[in-house]
Amino acid sequence: MELAVFFAAAVVAVATGVVAVAHRNPVINVMSLVVTFFCVAVCYALLAAPFLAAAQILVYAGAILVLFLFVVMLLNAPLAESDQPRKLQRIFGLAAAALVGLGGAALAVVAIPGAGEGVVEGTAAAIGRLLVGPHLLAFELVSVLLLAALVGAMVLVKRKA
Repeated sequence: MELAVFFAAAVVAVATGVVAVAHRNPVINVMSLVVTFFCVAVCYALLAAPFLAAAQILVYAGAILVLFLFVVMLLNAPLAESDQPRKLQRIFGLAAAALVGLGGAALAVVAIPGAGEGVVEGTAAAIGRLLVGPHLLAFELVSVLLLAALVGAMVLVKRKA
């Protein structure tokens, strides 16, 4: 039963992920990304990581994407023009997808079967200990990266205004 739920969630996640990238309507893009994040939360729950599943729903689907949807609807973003051919974008997109697929296949072939033996439980206490312990530098670098992205977005918006 778990395998069937996993495959259903995986198929829906991939399909809505493709819709989130390929559709021209920004509202549909954001809404399909919400469904993708819920499917990822289902996969976390199936991996016996309830904290990550709840964080995925609350933080990403519940807060960040609702903010994205609010901004898209507030700005009333225009639809992309469909009369322009995008052959170069399609070629690069297909090449990137093929490269990611080949990389994933190579990783699956090369992966060591016993590599996941030291996996920590998905509880909040264990994740918190890891974030403020051995992974503190990476955690802080991610927060600086997000801050830089926020400042960059504000600079780009100020230039156009």
